[in-house]
Amino acid sequence: MSDPTVPSPPPSPSKTVIFFRRLASSLVLWTVVLASLFSGVPALSNAVFLLIILVLAVTGLMEFYGLVEQRGLVCFKMWGLLGGFLLMLGTFLNLTGRLGTSGSPARVNDFETSFLILFVLGLCLRQFFARSNTAGILAISTTLFGLMYVPYLLNFIQKIHYFQGIEGRFYLLYFILITKFSDMGAYAVGSLIGRHKMIPRISPGKTWEGFFGAIAVATGASLAFTALLGDHLHGMTYLHATVLGILLCICSVVGDLIESIFKREAGVKDSGRFFPGIGGILDLLDSLLFNAPIMYLYLRHILTR
Repeated sequence: MSDPTVPSPPPSPSKTVIFFRRLASSLVLWTVVLASLFSGVPALSNAVFLLIILVLAVTGLMEFYGLVEQRGLVCFKMWGLLGGFLLMLGTFLNLTGRLGTSGSPARVNDFETSFLILFVLGLCLRQFFARSNTAGILAISTTLFGLMYVPYLLNFIQKIHYFQGIEGRFYLLYFILITKFSDMGAYAVGSLIGRHKMIPRISPGKTWEGFFGAIAVATGASLAFTALLGDHLHGMTYLHATVLGILLCICSVVGDLIESIFKREAGVKDSGRFFPGIGGILDLLDSLLFNAPIMYLYLRHILTR
C-alpha cells in the first residue's frame, strides 16, 4: 500500500506535448541562428554565428565527455574542450580570411589536418606527465574521438556557410531545414502509426514507419524549398533535391542512432537539460553532425564541380 504522505510522481507528458515542446525549442533556437545569418550586417552576422557555433561545439563536447565519465571511462576533458574551441576558432579565421592568405577548401583542410596532428601529439605529451592515470590509450582515444565527433563534424557547418563563390547561407538554411523536417517527420509519423521497431536494443522509440515518414517529409520539404529559393541554391535541380532529401534523411537517422548508443551505454535518457522536449545540446546536434559533411561534400564535388 502506498504511503499517502509521499507525493506521487507527476504523470509523463503525452507524445503530442513532447512533440510541440521539441518543435518550439527547435524553432526558437534556429530562428536566432538564421536571423543572425540574414541580418544584412556582415560584422554582426559573423560575430553571432561564431559565438553560436563555439557555444554549440564546446557545450556539446562537454556533454560527450560527461557521457564518457558516466560510463566510468577516463578522458582529458579540459584538453579536449580547449582543443575543440581552438579548432572551431581556427577554422572560422581561415574561412573568413583572417588567418592565412585565403579561405580556400584546401587551405582549411590543411589547417584542420595540422591541428589534429598537433592535438594528438599534445595528448601524448599530456600522458607523459600524468601521475595517476595508467589508462593512457583509453584517455587519448576518448578525448580524440570527442573532438572528432563534435567540433570536427560541426566545423562542416562553417564550411557550408562560408563556401566560396555561392550564397552559402542559403545552403546552410536548406541543410538545417531539411534535417529538422526529417526529425519532425520521423517523430510525428512514428508516434501516429509506428508499429515495427527499427533497432529496439539501441532506440526503442524508432520505427520503420517513422523512418519512411521522415524520408517522405524531408524529400517533400527539399523539393518545396528548391522551388521557393532555387535561384539562391547554386547548381540545385529537382533531381539533386530528391537525392539530397533522401540522403540527408538517412544520415540524420543514423546520427540520431549513434548518439543513442552513447546515451544507452552511459545509462542516461538525454545528454543534458538545455531545451524542453529535446534534452541537451548533443541531443539537438546529433542529426546535424553527420549530415553536415554529407551536405558539404555534395556541395563541393557535385553541385559546384
